[in-house]
Amino acid sequence: MVMVDEDAKPLNYVHETVLRKRKVNEEWAIKKRERVDAKKRRYAENKKFAIKRPEQFVKEYRDKELDRVRAKRRLKLRKLPAMGLKSNLLFVIRTRGKNDMCPQTGKVLRRLRLRHILSGVFLRANDSVLRMLTSVEPYITYGYPNLKNVRELVYKKGCGMIDKQPVPLTDNNVIEQALGKYGIICIEDIVHQIATVGPHFKTVASFLWPFKLKRPERFPTMKKKPYKNGGDSGNREEHINEFIEMLN
Repeated sequence: MVMVDEDAKPLNYVHETVLRKRKVNEEWAIKKRERVDAKKRRYAENKKFAIKRPEQFVKEYRDKELDRVRAKRRLKLRKLPAMGLKSNLLFVIRTRGKNDMCPQTGKVLRRLRLRHILSGVFLRANDSVLRMLTSVEPYITYGYPNLKNVRELVYKKGCGMIDKQPVPLTDNNVIEQALGKYGIICIEDIVHQIATVGPHFKTVASFLWPFKLKRPERFPTMKKKPYKNGGDSGNREEHINEFIEMLN
């Protein structure tokens, strides 16, 4: 005997034409999505092979030539002896891409191992380094990192270069194998060498893979004007620590 629930609500009857219309609408929506996706793919592919007008080439050439001239002018006008700095330790961050960049500037940035935006490296302040930083100043910012930020960068984002590949510093065995002959066997030894600009600073800084900093949700467009003149590039001195904390 089958029990019937008298309180159960009867099922609503849906006419066949309504069902057919729903099916047609669903099929139409699927086809529309496919057309939109195909259009986006075609647009992306066409953008790669977009034909540039002559005036665009002229503008790009002039911008790159202007970047080269300004770099030479900065090197000629500014005298930046390493002895005049407040600290021998610098943390340098790349803040801009390669738009309007002359080949010489790109070469210096690669030499500094700053290949990507918001990548950072530790450097020892000397005349050679300051000359390179001055030549690429519109594309970088730098300053004097404190011990707290040095430790947090190494612990949180530190990677060692093993066979030209980044390896996270989660195991002291990796550090000992790479730097043990210099008496550096743990991550705290790395922090000490960097923070004090120790005798093996260059070896340790080269062992560390460039730090990849995090882009905040509301990250402003970085201005080429020097920081001391209200921009975002160049020497921030101790204020670099606030910038590091925002990106760490």
